[in-house]
This record gives sequence, structure tokens and C-alpha cells, in this order.
Amino acid sequence: MTATLVALATFACQQDDQRQQSPTGLASHSRDSAGIGITENASPPEGSRLPWRIGPEPTVSIGELDGEEPYMLHWAGSVARLSDGRIMVGNHGSSEVRMFDALGNHLVSWGGEGEGPGEFMGLSHAAPWPGDSIVAWYSPGLGISVFDSEGNYGRSFVLRSGEAEVWRRPRPIAVRAGGTILSIKDPEDADTAVVEIWDADGALSASLGTHPHREVIVTTNEQGYNELMLPAYGRELVTGQWGDLVVASHTSRYEIRAFRDDGALARIVRREHVLREPTEDDRKPYIDEQLAMYATIPDLPPEVVERARKSFESTPLAETLPAFSRILSDAAGNLWVREYDFPREERPAPLWTVFDPDGRVLGFIETPKGLRIGQIGEDYILGHYRDELEVEYVQLWPLERSGG
Repeated sequence: MTATLVALATFACQQDDQRQQSPTGLASHSRDSAGIGITENASPPEGSRLPWRIGPEPTVSIGELDGEEPYMLHWAGSVARLSDGRIMVGNHGSSEVRMFDALGNHLVSWGGEGEGPGEFMGLSHAAPWPGDSIVAWYSPGLGISVFDSEGNYGRSFVLRSGEAEVWRRPRPIAVRAGGTILSIKDPEDADTAVVEIWDADGALSASLGTHPHREVIVTTNEQGYNELMLPAYGRELVTGQWGDLVVASHTSRYEIRAFRDDGALARIVRREHVLREPTEDDRKPYIDEQLAMYATIPDLPPEVVERARKSFESTPLAETLPAFSRILSDAAGNLWVREYDFPREERPAPLWTVFDPDGRVLGFIETPKGLRIGQIGEDYILGHYRDELEVEYVQLWPLERSGG
């Protein structure tokens, strides 16, 4: 009887353990473990590319060096194309939401700095809400406001976490297709973060649990006080959406973990990857990158910059460089994972690995250099671009999918 049960269990495992090829012919190995789908993928060949094509230039470009105010963009970090073709831009520098037609002509702006209904003291993000409405969240207080498609103010609410201090409250990071809101709570003094889903009234819907976040190192300064430091090139928690699933994965290994709405782990996707250790030669690029942020702060005393430099020079290096840096989901349900740009090895263009909706690797694709992608549709890529003069643009690039 025992032998029969073992044989049946072995057969069941074989049924769930499948070696297959992705639609583009790359090796993929899938299995099921206690209701969690696990897919192991080979890496696409070095130098290979998907047979998809991104146009040689944008079909729509919003932004001007010198022109009318709506086209003068400042920290235009939120972008989206609505179902009717209009393009929404969250212009954080002016705390406005600006709407443009499908050709890039300005239609209307709303919001602006203020504390009244529909105004923002500091716009953090704007995104489409079900029914072509727009939702925006802002500081202080991490309030959330909802507008109709013409910019008429509807209502405001907050995520009712019960936390009094703003820095302890969950921070909205994305709007989901069903009208729920994805949040992260990542206190600066902790190396973990809590990921949660909230309903349209600000009530907690589900928790995706606590996840490893930034690695925190405690040191003692010259005055004998404890200081918190982040290692150079340390891990990060990357969150986002993948169809109906929510991704919450840290970058210390090439593993994508996706969760259902109820917080249960649904899928694990891995891709062959060799981790690399940072060296002392990698320290200077790290210091230069950190100090570049200080250069954007006006009238900063030189002694503050010098103090920061010394701190970065003594910052410990992470054990390994990150395996990837971003994730995005496209309109076809594919997952795009941006490959990490190694220090001192500049790529000609950002490189992404694309996985199909089942987690099977499709291949590599390059996107326009300097374009911070915000949305990937069936036949377009929409993102934010800053030129050598620091002029900002929102650009729509054509995308042609073929060969898988």
C-alpha cells in the first residue's frame, strides 16, 4: 500500500513538473508547489533581442524649452494614456494634473498648490481610476483625491491605518484595475516593509505581509551616537502590478514573487542570473551618483556636501550588486523586468527581460535611452524624458509586437 502511495505521489509530481519552451523557444521549467506556480527560466542568449520594434522616434512629444505654461513641464513624474487616447500628466513641480489630447495638445489643467478641495500642497502621484476618472495622492498627510475625466473634484479620503505620525502611515504607490490601492509602509529605521491593498474608501482589504527591504547598517559616529547607513548598491524592495497579481520582490536575487488579492503567494518566477560582487572601483560611481542629488538642492552649504562625501566614502559595499531594478506590466499581461545597469558598464539603452503571463521568458528588449517608462500599451510605450538641457518631455513611442 505504501509503495502504491509513493508511486501515485511521484506520478502527480511528474504531472505538475513540466519542462517546456516559451513562445520564443527559450527553455522554461514549471512546477506547482502547494498551489504556488514556480517557473525557472534560462537566460536569453547574450546579445539576443525579441523581434519587437519600438519606433525610431516618438509619435507624440509634449514639452517645450520656451512656450506656453501647460507645455513647460517640471517633475512630470506621473503619465498615463486613457482609454479615449487622452494623455494625463501629473506635473509634480506645480502640483497640477494636466490633460492633453491624443496629439499632445493641452486641454485642461486642475489642482495646483493649496489646501482647498481638489488642491495639493505637494502632488506625489496621479493615475487613472476606473471609469476614466483620475486619482491623485499628495502630502502632507498622504491624502487621496478623486476627479472625473474632465477634472471636476469628487471626493477625498485617506488610508485608515490608525497611525498618527505621517511617516508611519502606508504610502500609496499604485492604483489597481478594480479600483483598489496598493501601498507600502517602509519606516526609514527598518530593513523590512509592509505591502497592503486598500479599497476605494480607504479601508484595509488585504495584507501581502512583511518583506525584506533596504539593508540597514548601524554605526557609531564621532559623538558616540548611533547612525543608520545603507550599503552602497544594497537591495531594494520592488513592487508593482502584473495583471491581477501584485509583485513584491527584493533585488538581491533574480526572483519575482507575485501575490493574489487575498495576500496569498500565487507565483514565483526565476531567471538564470550570476550575481556579481561590487569592488572598490565601483565606489566612485556610487559617490558621484549620490552627490549629484545634492547638486539639485539650491544654496546648499559646501560643508554639508563635503560631510556627505566623507560619509559616502566610508559606506560599506553590499555583498552583491542587485539582480534587477524595476518591473512593469504591459497591456497584454506580460511582465517587463529591467536589467540592472552595472557601475562602469554603461549600456547603449535600457535592457529589459520580458516574461509572458505564465512567467515564461520571452527575451530581451531595449527601450529608448533616457526614457523613464510609465505605461506600456498594446502598441505604444509612454514615458518621461529629460534632454541635455534638462528640458522635460512626455513621449509616446510606437511599439510593434511580432514573432511571439
